[in-house]
Amino acid sequence: MRRTAVSEMADTLIGSEIIKLGNEINERIAAGERIFNYTIGDFDPGVFPIPHELEDEIVKAYRQKQTNYPPANGLVELRKSISAFMAKRLGLHYGADEILVCSGARPAIYAAYITLLDKGDKVIFPTPSWNNNHYCHLSGADGIAVETKPENNFLPTAHELAPHISKATLLALCSPLNPTGTSFTKKALEEICALVVHENRHRVAAGRKPLYVLYDQIYWVLTYGDTVHYDPVRLFPELKPYVVYIDGLSKSFAATGVRVGWTFGPREIVDKMKAILSHIGAWAPKAEQIASARYMNNEAAVDQFLTTFKKGIEHRLEGFYEGIQQLKKDGYKVNAIAPQSAIYLTVQIALKGMKTPTGETLQNTAEIAEYLLKEARLAIVPFYAFGAEKTSDWFRLSVGTCKDGEIEESLLALKLALDKLS
Repeated sequence: MRRTAVSEMADTLIGSEIIKLGNEINERIAAGERIFNYTIGDFDPGVFPIPHELEDEIVKAYRQKQTNYPPANGLVELRKSISAFMAKRLGLHYGADEILVCSGARPAIYAAYITLLDKGDKVIFPTPSWNNNHYCHLSGADGIAVETKPENNFLPTAHELAPHISKATLLALCSPLNPTGTSFTKKALEEICALVVHENRHRVAAGRKPLYVLYDQIYWVLTYGDTVHYDPVRLFPELKPYVVYIDGLSKSFAATGVRVGWTFGPREIVDKMKAILSHIGAWAPKAEQIASARYMNNEAAVDQFLTTFKKGIEHRLEGFYEGIQQLKKDGYKVNAIAPQSAIYLTVQIALKGMKTPTGETLQNTAEIAEYLLKEARLAIVPFYAFGAEKTSDWFRLSVGTCKDGEIEESLLALKLALDKLS
């Protein structure tokens, strides 16, 4: 018999592995350790500050005493600016009444799960991916984790998803993907969308609950080189009644702490999500909403910021990628996937079975991560923190806190740590 004063859901809930690791690293840094901390998907404001025009608008809104409750679905001027922003820059056409503003992407994802799923409904999601296992737990849904492969840039394929489609109520996708920084190709996403279209034609004809798609594109602005962002509704307009998008300012404008996110999709679904979040009070602060609306309407300022911001992120991703590839050429057991998008580099560090200077054998990924932290002062996140197999030797390296000059220094520290192994 279970003996606890809390619910079974709360009693069995696991906290965020990434936040736990990040907090541990920050405590060590606060204690005086010098660590290259590339764990959290965040930005150092001293390296990547928010746009100064957005900052000015936030300050102005507070000075104008804009500190009372905003509408539960977000200020209409912000929802209109989001609608125009998406139409112009993505070719997605959603009206202000199909958009819900909230305090970042997390409440939107939670609301989507709670709105679309009954207890025991099945959710398909790829691993590694961010927090889908936890949202399944919170909503009482049953997760179907589909392990992805490095040869597919850790993105799910239609072939991998197909066996599970008929059993699911929700397909949770993210592109650009956290933790990998990779994006769907047009062909790969088309093949997945075709599965959903085919499935829903049968379900609608039979009067059954459709298969919904949760499409998290919070990093879509941050693509590099030849990478192009694709989404389901532009590829298959027939999917519009079944797709709920997750988006916001957090990653696109280095504004994680500003807490302005949004979701958009079919109005009847968005209205139910609004009702849920209105009970939680998960709206973005009014001043930040006013400021975000004004800033997003300033196209010249947005374009200027994104040009500089993306250049800085891409420089860091390319620097680490080239450094890892050079180590690989030199015979070290490391690898990386070429950067495509977001703020992450996918890095392989295959050290299982190697001996440390003290004679211990590295037996698993957790021990490898600890060795890198101890000997190279390098903190990165193992993919198992994102639901991948514990045996995976792939890691997420986040560059949002990387200062100028750190790339060479941290790569040298990694090389020296690798040299100590036998």
